[in-house]
Amino acid sequence: MRSAGGNEAWLPAIVLAAKLAPARPAYCDEVDGKGMAQLFTPQATTAFRVVLALVPVSLAVLGAVAYGWARSGPAWNVGRPAPQPIPFRHDLHSGSLQVDCRYCHASVERAADAGMPTAETCMSCHSQVWAGASVLEPLRTALALNQPIRWVSVSRLPPYVSFHHAIHVTKGVACETCHGRVDEMAKTVRAETLSMGWCLECHRDPAPRLRPRDAVFAFGWRPHDQEAPQDRQALDRVAAKRLTSCSTCHR
Repeated sequence: MRSAGGNEAWLPAIVLAAKLAPARPAYCDEVDGKGMAQLFTPQATTAFRVVLALVPVSLAVLGAVAYGWARSGPAWNVGRPAPQPIPFRHDLHSGSLQVDCRYCHASVERAADAGMPTAETCMSCHSQVWAGASVLEPLRTALALNQPIRWVSVSRLPPYVSFHHAIHVTKGVACETCHGRVDEMAKTVRAETLSMGWCLECHRDPAPRLRPRDAVFAFGWRPHDQEAPQDRQALDRVAAKRLTSCSTCHR
């Protein structure tokens, strides 16, 4: 009886502890007959799974957007003019006046760099035409101080790319193939991306883009509707293997 009475003495304390203990959440799992609380609610678990599913999808979308942007015109400054020391107009000189490209870019047929017009070249005409125009003051200053005109190239390639103007021009690659219709540009802009992918597209199959030597510096030229001779096509296929080699442009 003492044993039973002793147990009864503990009952009030046990009842009080049970009342004070927090209620077991409804989302407890029953494991071996005992309740074990989860760390997260079902709603939190669902949200976590949704996030796990959305992360790779979001990364894939961002990757696709970045891939597309890297190959778009704006990423390569296509159509964007560069500030020049003198507001030179190709549409006036190359278009209306029909000045040959080689007059200003004198080394295009014999050197890697096409060359930019010097003050002396410009003044061969402008000593008589627009001689006192204020817009040509930088030209007169460069001539008086024997300094080069700081033209800004819109088609400059990275230093790790080896490009030779003379090789392309003498093989029949026209100016407008890479530089576009500069004879219609009031402000000179980059017409093509000049990216590696763009260059390789031509190097893999150069024949459709080649012209006769007398048409290289012409604008708006259209090829005749006839295929190249079979021996020329075979030569182009052999050349394409060499033209797509990394060492051709990266030396």
